Amino acid sequence: MDMESADTEPTSLNCGNNNMVVKAYPLGMVRIMNNNGIGEDEGDSVVEPYVGLEFDTAEEARDYYNSFATRTGFKVRTGQLYRSRTDGTVSSRRFVCSKEGFQLNSRTGCPAFIRVQRRDTGKWVLDQIQKEHNHELGGHVEETTPRPSVQQRAPAPTKLGISVPHRPKMKVVDEADKGRSCPSGVISFKRFKGAEESDEQTQPKATTEPYAGLEFGSANEACQFYQAYAEVVGFRVRIGQLFRSKVDGSITSRRFVCSKEGFQHPSRMGCGAYMRIKRQDSGGWIVDRLNKDHNHELEPGKKNAGMKKITEDVTGGLDSVDLIELNDFNNHISTTRENTIGKEWYPVLFDYFQSKQAEDMGFFYAVELDSNGSCMSIFWADSRSRFACSQFGDAVVFDTSYRNGEYSVPFATFIGFNHHRQPVLLGGALVADESKEAFSWLFQTWLRAMSGRRPRSIIADQDLPIQQAVAQVFPGAHHRFSAWQIRSKEQENLRSFPNEFKYEYEKCLYQSQTTVEFDTMWSALVNKYGLRDNMWLREIYEKRENWVPAYLRASFFGGIPVNGTFEPFYGTSLNSLISLREFISRYEQGLEQRREEERKEDFNSYNLQPFLQTKEPVEEQCRRLYTLTIFRIFQSELAQSYNYLGLKTYEEGAISRFLVRKCGNENEKHAVTFSASNLNASCSCQMFEYEGLLCRHILKVFNLLDIRELPSRYILHRWTKNAEFGFVRDVESGVTSQDLKALMIWSLREAASKYIEFGTSSLEKYKLAYEIMREGGKKLCWQR
Repeated sequence: MDMESADTEPTSLNCGNNNMVVKAYPLGMVRIMNNNGIGEDEGDSVVEPYVGLEFDTAEEARDYYNSFATRTGFKVRTGQLYRSRTDGTVSSRRFVCSKEGFQLNSRTGCPAFIRVQRRDTGKWVLDQIQKEHNHELGGHVEETTPRPSVQQRAPAPTKLGISVPHRPKMKVVDEADKGRSCPSGVISFKRFKGAEESDEQTQPKATTEPYAGLEFGSANEACQFYQAYAEVVGFRVRIGQLFRSKVDGSITSRRFVCSKEGFQHPSRMGCGAYMRIKRQDSGGWIVDRLNKDHNHELEPGKKNAGMKKITEDVTGGLDSVDLIELNDFNNHISTTRENTIGKEWYPVLFDYFQSKQAEDMGFFYAVELDSNGSCMSIFWADSRSRFACSQFGDAVVFDTSYRNGEYSVPFATFIGFNHHRQPVLLGGALVADESKEAFSWLFQTWLRAMSGRRPRSIIADQDLPIQQAVAQVFPGAHHRFSAWQIRSKEQENLRSFPNEFKYEYEKCLYQSQTTVEFDTMWSALVNKYGLRDNMWLREIYEKRENWVPAYLRASFFGGIPVNGTFEPFYGTSLNSLISLREFISRYEQGLEQRREEERKEDFNSYNLQPFLQTKEPVEEQCRRLYTLTIFRIFQSELAQSYNYLGLKTYEEGAISRFLVRKCGNENEKHAVTFSASNLNASCSCQMFEYEGLLCRHILKVFNLLDIRELPSRYILHRWTKNAEFGFVRDVESGVTSQDLKALMIWSLREAASKYIEFGTSSLEKYKLAYEIMREGGKKLCWQR
């Protein structure tokens, strides 16, 4: 679900448990039933909110709660909303006490609220409530602020090009200037008031110039201060880059920049003026970086007419928004995609790319251009990364760790896993924004650089723009959601659930062996706890093919654990605010370190021989072919097969079926189907489908049938020692002659480097290596 928050004034609610459903009327008129079941209109009475109370619209619910709050003695604020990932419509709404949170000094963290949820009938039903306040109630309270409208999402006209990214979340819901509504039906605007027009509580006056160390109670307060300061000095403000905590995803710092920052629009001229604020442990915000110098003329008194009013999110920070400015001359809305890549990065990176191309003819890079011809996202990959994709590009991770941490640049990586199960780099990118357009361009460019080799599976975040881009560019790939996002959503949505539910939830996920078994256990779980209408559980169940282990096992993921995460390719080396030159240096160092680790494993696989644990010919066969890491996994499965019993349960023609169960454990059992005509075998555990290695259950059946060697189809080339040489076996369709030549050059260069590495370890090995290369040279006719 998308979650949005509008920190606008008054609207909130509370409920108790009641199965009765009542039709609710707003503005103090509530239709209630007397003891005789006859409806009466009680003009001044407002029934207390309770679970099951029904409304025609979310606005009705808000008005009702506002009326209840006025009678009770508190004010209401519109809280979070949740959107359906299916069609983007609002599916539930929270209304909270105006003293909820701590973003202003007047707030006390009051927990009182109500939540209404949209049913399939179109009605809105109150499903959660908290009545208790942590502050004194003031009796009858008059409404002093207009109620914000709860808008339904409508498709934006294509010609406007308004891009609203799924993450970070948008939450701009204000009235248009001069009563005009936004033609898109999604976002409307209100002119930002000058300091002299605003209420002092909501619009801080710029009584002082900004300076490092200046403190604010909230990020919104800092934004308003900088806007007021900008009006006095004579420039406009734009919302800039934000940074999130890697621990919980909350916003930790925020930049406000001059509207002429960057070059993405003809009106911009690369102005370097900005103010950055950082969140303190106390919850407040402090200016930690500042640049007051502009490179253009200033116009004192200039209004920030095109600046959107920004509201705070639940973490007290500001969400990132696309730039949408109002044109005062022709009264139409023009849009520009925001770019989180600093303008100074492009020339330095281009110099770096050109120097790499001079030494590596297979080096590839591409730049995305927007409609104005300005640079946006960048992608690059050297020849080794491109060739690694031909060997290990069947299961790919699109790692966007920068989105949940303190990263200085939006640096994303494409990662594969080699024959040692080590991560290998398949390309790097700087992502200009988090729109579907940006991710689609990036995936298409990666596919072009990899000569059209599409992955069988891809692990990437579950945000809607990424989902849409994956479906568009990799239509046949199994998209698996990132584990960190699933865990984060579980912590957020299951926090209030009892421990018994959480235990059964985990059991349902990780102990169900088949999709049918999972569906059965899930249905029993939600029925047992009465959660059939829980929106989050319903939504993740609809997406079960993208994250539930039982649904993932049928696809190849290179052995990445179904319930585990993996460390980013560069670890933490690029997650601080580092300089541009330092970024390139650390990028090179991290890449070389990873490749050195791969070379060490290559050496060990060829020069170390593990002990055999059985006398089975299949063990000797796999020791000869597999790398050390993969052989140890296979060897463990083979040893475990001796702890299982196999029983033939069915036979018809060449097809046999076996029940394989663990000795002493009747519950651990799997079905193995075997075809004698072609030696095909499949197991219900699906280890071969998921990891590309045979499981203990099939090995047990092979032992019963006296199959002494594994059929070649069960020895994947990607897990063998020879995979590291990157031998170009076939000319694949779509590979150009230039690409093929680059791949062959890299492959031969790697093979030659091995001769040099091992041939220089001693004089004897040098003579041997030299003789081998000389004899090979004769066959290639390079010697006359």
